[in-house]
Amino acid sequence: MDATPNSAPTPASGPVLSGLGVGPGDERVYRALLAAPGSTPAELAAATGLTEARVRRHAASLAGLGLLTGAEGEAGDAGDVGPVNTEDEAGAAGDARLTPAPPDVALEVLALRRQEEIAHARLAAAGLAEEFRAGRLRGGSSPVQLLRGREAIAQQFFQTQQMAKSEILILDKPPYVVEPLRRQDTVQRERLDKGLRYRAIYDQAGLDGPGRVEATRDLAARGEESRVLADVPLKLVVADRKVALVPFVLPSEEEILVLQQSALLDGLIALFDLLWQRATPLWPAGPVAHDTLSPDDELLLAHLRAGLTDSAIARRLGVAQRTVERRMSRIMAVLGVRTRFQAGVRTTALYGHEDCGRPGSGLPPLPGLTER
Repeated sequence: MDATPNSAPTPASGPVLSGLGVGPGDERVYRALLAAPGSTPAELAAATGLTEARVRRHAASLAGLGLLTGAEGEAGDAGDVGPVNTEDEAGAAGDARLTPAPPDVALEVLALRRQEEIAHARLAAAGLAEEFRAGRLRGGSSPVQLLRGREAIAQQFFQTQQMAKSEILILDKPPYVVEPLRRQDTVQRERLDKGLRYRAIYDQAGLDGPGRVEATRDLAARGEESRVLADVPLKLVVADRKVALVPFVLPSEEEILVLQQSALLDGLIALFDLLWQRATPLWPAGPVAHDTLSPDDELLLAHLRAGLTDSAIARRLGVAQRTVERRMSRIMAVLGVRTRFQAGVRTTALYGHEDCGRPGSGLPPLPGLTER
């Protein structure tokens, strides 16, 4: 008996593997190969609209990622899918047949690699603490300075943002004891309105307070690129990748480290970049992520990404839990998916920012959207 139209999940229309280091072109060839295993580069070129030489370059990249098990045919030995420089060389290998690795296994391996990279970065950050200790012994010439006192810390915090010329990176997590959030939001709005780029990763727990998700929506409307992560490891503010502020002791925040350009600062920036790849976009990159999703739908999805349950969302929005569940069902229908997990994958692709086309950005699924 033929399958009914609803028997299989709706495939995502855009790239969804960039967060695992698979570029859009690689994914295009891989998905074509999944649809027709054993295809030749010539057949894949016809299926994807790419040149045969580009197909072979993408095949070489897929082989390096473990998504291609090999090639066989008149072109050469198994696994001979290396890049070529001319169309003639590509044509000479046109009879090679390519076999995709099973996605359930191969993609899990890529996800584990990403997790290992983050773990290694954290270990490296711990090792760089030795540089901090050595820097304190060097006195005034040290790229690391210790600042004490809440008033001095607050002044440094806002002055750093005011002096930035191109970009501010923020790791945001509770507790918030240095300054009222209202003042930070005011300063950030002023700088966003003047064209300063803000990229912020919010800890889910920090978005649990009343009005916090709505506040991030206002900042996103002004240009902030925001993502959410279940467990942000530390607080951090980096200006122009040249100076950083890091609380020395949590939760009191009576002391902070002011880091100038150094290996320690480079390590913290690398940690931010890895966490950015792992985190989920909180709001759309543009004015609308989907032409049939309303602002209220976007707010509901943001609360889900912040890790709130349906009952907690209902309390935040002042509606019944059944209303939240009904609206979520409608959103899934609009997106053409059947489960919240599929909705997470779909909206992550829709919510991608400028770097989502590059390897290592925007990992699905959304943390608040779990399979039901």
